[in-house]
Amino acid sequence: MTSKPSISFAKAGTPKKGSVFVFSAEDGALSEIARGNDPAKTLDRAFPVADFNGKFGGVVEVLAPEGTGVDRLVAVGVGKTSSLDEYAWLKLGGTLAAQLRKATEIGVVLDIPGATVDGAAAAAVAAGILLRSYTFDKYKTKKDNGNGKAEDKKPAKVTIHCADPVAAKKAFADIEAVVGGVLLARDLVNEPANVLGPVEFAAQAKELEKLGVKVEILTEKEMKKLGMGALLGVAQGSVRPPRMAVMQWNGGKAKDKPVAFVGKGVVFDSGGVSIKPAAGMEDMKGDMGGAAAVTGLMHALAARKAKVNVVGIIGLVENMVDGNAQRPGDIVTSMSGQTIEVLNTDAEGRLVLADALWYCNQRFEPKFMVNLATLTGAIMVALGQSHAGLFSNNDELAGRLTSSGAATQEKLWRMPLGSEYDKLIDSKNADMKNIGGRFGGSITAAQFLQRFVKETPWAHLDIAGTAMGSPASEINQSWGSGYGVRLLDRLVRDHYEG
Repeated sequence: MTSKPSISFAKAGTPKKGSVFVFSAEDGALSEIARGNDPAKTLDRAFPVADFNGKFGGVVEVLAPEGTGVDRLVAVGVGKTSSLDEYAWLKLGGTLAAQLRKATEIGVVLDIPGATVDGAAAAAVAAGILLRSYTFDKYKTKKDNGNGKAEDKKPAKVTIHCADPVAAKKAFADIEAVVGGVLLARDLVNEPANVLGPVEFAAQAKELEKLGVKVEILTEKEMKKLGMGALLGVAQGSVRPPRMAVMQWNGGKAKDKPVAFVGKGVVFDSGGVSIKPAAGMEDMKGDMGGAAAVTGLMHALAARKAKVNVVGIIGLVENMVDGNAQRPGDIVTSMSGQTIEVLNTDAEGRLVLADALWYCNQRFEPKFMVNLATLTGAIMVALGQSHAGLFSNNDELAGRLTSSGAATQEKLWRMPLGSEYDKLIDSKNADMKNIGGRFGGSITAAQFLQRFVKETPWAHLDIAGTAMGSPASEINQSWGSGYGVRLLDRLVRDHYEG
């Protein structure tokens, strides 16, 4: 991957070299400290020429500004200072990062007239810089720069000059842990399926032991003994064996029940015998976005030493076409003992989650379970790509998830559940079937999952439109977005930490 920028904090002042960034409020207003970086008032002349008025995200650049020794002076608009919330600071960091280009030494003068820039705001700007700077380029060979040497850009050094650098550094240590989880999730989603199979994904989860996470890896043998016929049925068409990673972070009191997160980890989904169309099938390397989010979340919580007990479980399989693959019409027995008629082998994620949810609930008896899955195209038809679908049997949990989504802008929209939808997955030949017909496909998928959670508070997040290929934003230009990590970290932070 491209080396990420290094971040440090210092007292507000006047950087002497490199690229310098200042911020302008609405109508082009600059603070006195910001003006100290522009003794010749070049920005005052540049603003009207560029039609710059301090609108949020607007940028003006001056090269080799008069009266200074710096290479570039860049002004970034923040708009109305009254609108500067946590996510706005994050976006400003991303906007700034988009302007770094080849600069290796960057000074950010975070002083804005009419705005209180505390440590948390400075840390959010830093986080935005890291999130926007992410690129997945590990498989691009190095280009020759003309002198026979491989071109290898040095990582940028960013110094954020702010009112309280001590508070900013402390806040950043916390938020950097979450950024690390997001970037891990992006890496996992972006990896090609020939590199990241179930065994390799499980090894990535095992790496979290370095942060103090307890990780168990269940093999095909253990899962067969537990009766996970639904999950194993999906995996049987692949030469790559399935795995289940069980991750535990015990940061709370020993007697406290854990909160639990379960992720769908289909490392590649051909659709099985119900094969997908060729067009776009390459995107199915990202069908493990739910498992990536859970893994990234466990990284975030452990790295910031969250004071809570958490379980993360990911079911890892590959759904392939093979002489041994399950067929439409097969009936499998889940770990719960309930039987499932598999009418479409491309509705496989719910089979994986059925056994993972049941295992989680039976073993850990958590306060709640939240599962994440790139489960249905139907949710994209309903909601597009700006919201993930939220289904839940518990209003309190649903409300907390929704508010966490609003705070992080990893937004959720609650969808219905009900007995009339549940009837659509009843089967004449087994306890249920794995599809419910053309209409309400995301709802019938959720109804299917609900049959495996008993009375435990539970939520299902259908992230098919948000985990991969989602629209680019100020803080993400990557195909894999890392959706869910910041959302669920906020849920835990606001409502469940001791």
